[in-house]
Amino acid sequence: MDIPLSPTHEPAPVAATAGWRQLIADWSSDRQAFQVSWGKAMMWIFLLSDTFVFSCFLTGYMTVRIAATAPWPNPSEVFGLRIGGVDVPLLLIAIMTFTLISSSGTMAMAVNFAYRRERRKAAALMLVTAALGATFVGMQAFEWSKLIFQEGVRPWGNPMGAAQFGSSFFMITGFHGMHVSAGVIYLLVVATRLLRGRYERRGNYQIVEIAGLYWHFVDLVWVFIFALFYLW
Repeated sequence: MDIPLSPTHEPAPVAATAGWRQLIADWSSDRQAFQVSWGKAMMWIFLLSDTFVFSCFLTGYMTVRIAATAPWPNPSEVFGLRIGGVDVPLLLIAIMTFTLISSSGTMAMAVNFAYRRERRKAAALMLVTAALGATFVGMQAFEWSKLIFQEGVRPWGNPMGAAQFGSSFFMITGFHGMHVSAGVIYLLVVATRLLRGRYERRGNYQIVEIAGLYWHFVDLVWVFIFALFYLW
């Protein structure tokens, strides 16, 4: 008995193998679907999944805080700084927020210069963005060390009130800080390749926009953390 052939007159297993190879070739060559490149589409999918993760963390935080029986520490006092004998509430957090939001502006300008093919200006602005991100992470490390060594806050305990405060704080801000740190490395890699003319040879600077999507997402998440954790 003859083996049935596929419409392309190839045996079915051979046609299936060719189909998988074509799919892999499409993904690896950055083909477009619905006028959106695979790189941008995959970044949007990643950001969507990350949105669910951060939403779960913040929802869990709000639930824990509402259900806590012990008093919740006052953020204005916990995260304040003493300057010249005067306690300034949320000063460090305000500076951190200003730094991160400012980095969104420099990143947006970098994307603009990249599409105008002014790669040196785009790379310089990406390096400024990375520097602002690194500054944010450094201030966050200072904030953590202050809470751990001066205030005695731990993930399993808190001398200032509800024990859940420490676990919520370190989990949420630590997860966000990890994203910022990864973003700084990502921006440095892309900026270095920009300066070397790698994307000039390809004639495609969309990678800068993709990196910008990630960075703007990180900044947006911080706005929610700032509002729900530090101002509530």
